[in-house]
Amino acid sequence: MPLSWLILVILAIAAIGYVLGRSRALQSANGDARDLHSLPSYYGAYVGMWAVVPASAILIIWLLAQPYFVNGQVLGTLPDSIVAEGSSVGLVMSDVRRVAEGLETAIAQGAVSRAEADTMDVGTTDIREMLGDVGVALGSAVSAEVLTAAQLYRGLNATGSLVMTVLVLLIALGGAAFAWSRSNAQFRARNVVERGVLALLIGAASIAILTTIGIVFALLFNTIEFFRLYPASDFFFGTSWAPSFSGRGGASDLGVLPLLWGTFYISLIALLVAVPVGLFSAIYLSEYASPRVRSIAKPLIEILAGIPTIVYGLFALLTVGPILVSLFGKETVGWMSGGTAVMTAGLVMGIMLIPFVSSLSDDIINAVPQAMRDGSYGLGATQSETIRQVILPAALPGIVGAILLAASRAIGETMIVVLGAGAAARLSLNPFEAMTTITAKIVSQLTGDADFASPEALVAFALGMTLFVLTLGLNIFALYIVRKYREQYD
Repeated sequence: MPLSWLILVILAIAAIGYVLGRSRALQSANGDARDLHSLPSYYGAYVGMWAVVPASAILIIWLLAQPYFVNGQVLGTLPDSIVAEGSSVGLVMSDVRRVAEGLETAIAQGAVSRAEADTMDVGTTDIREMLGDVGVALGSAVSAEVLTAAQLYRGLNATGSLVMTVLVLLIALGGAAFAWSRSNAQFRARNVVERGVLALLIGAASIAILTTIGIVFALLFNTIEFFRLYPASDFFFGTSWAPSFSGRGGASDLGVLPLLWGTFYISLIALLVAVPVGLFSAIYLSEYASPRVRSIAKPLIEILAGIPTIVYGLFALLTVGPILVSLFGKETVGWMSGGTAVMTAGLVMGIMLIPFVSSLSDDIINAVPQAMRDGSYGLGATQSETIRQVILPAALPGIVGAILLAASRAIGETMIVVLGAGAAARLSLNPFEAMTTITAKIVSQLTGDADFASPEALVAFALGMTLFVLTLGLNIFALYIVRKYREQYD
């Protein structure tokens, strides 16, 4: 049964259980809802909850565990000789999955029967040609070992899905029946349902925390694995980024300093553009602009935040870069040799960040109590003096938060850097030279069919962990500054 059908069946069982649970509770009270401990809807919700929650929990656990079990069983059947030196288990399993999906597609299209798919071998059937006919492209011929593993993979998944469907439906029916049997006038259904809803809310609130912990551990474990292959001192203090990954990573130059420099250099230029423009526009919109002008200007500024970053990247490559070359190129001052440079990416990224600073700062400035403005005017201060000496100090923590949000957005940007700044990892103070950032290199390292156990992929996790720690330190430092200099108002 397809997963979507299974979910619909569970919801149907819950809906039927809701009606039956509500009816049973009313029958136990002789049709008088006043004799029930809880409202009739609570009894129905109790039955529906018992039908959905346990079945959904088993379904999620099964869907998470089955791939690991199936992959382990399939890998156990593959001989060691099939994974040649320099290849990867991930690539072999990718071929196995593609062949299995191709067999399933061929069965669905009627090209072969299920019995033929389970018994065919490479000696009697041109598997690659057949899979090509059903739209599955393979880069190489299918070996007998891969075909056998694909047949096992398909069989285990089919069996696992069948067992999962039966088990989940039995649990849904059993849970609904158990809850239905307890639906009577004396049962405290409201208390149980509200505790269940509370547990659901706590679980929803915990998702963000658990996701953060999962991200940290995923980065940490893979980073540790990378540093087992490559010296950490060379990674953090090296001044050259020239990966070759020969000798399991030891022969590569993987110094992160050029990438860090490019990341912070481009982000600094972007903030030098975004912070003054965004903050001044926020001050104008909140303190000087008329309601009509504000109603038009603020949505137009916020449109910048909705433009895809790939469009900004193309704008940097096709428009800003050529303009800068015409101004600072070889024919003028000779500072810039190509359109891809730090200045190109920084200017365009700064334009992208303007609404982050402007919109948030505008909301924060508007949140300053009007009484503070009136008190300043009552003491004889002008509007500009009130803004400088009263409003901005009061709104400083929020403005710093907006700038930090913009900085985090700049550090994590990729497409503008790839198209506007180039891919050269270098240490230079010249903003008209091409450079690159950590995020761009993470993308380049994880592009393609690379085994996640190889240094080519593990270095991306080391880069991500480095960026995570630096960003966390920046946020902690900014929080310290905000708390130290924040003015308190009664």
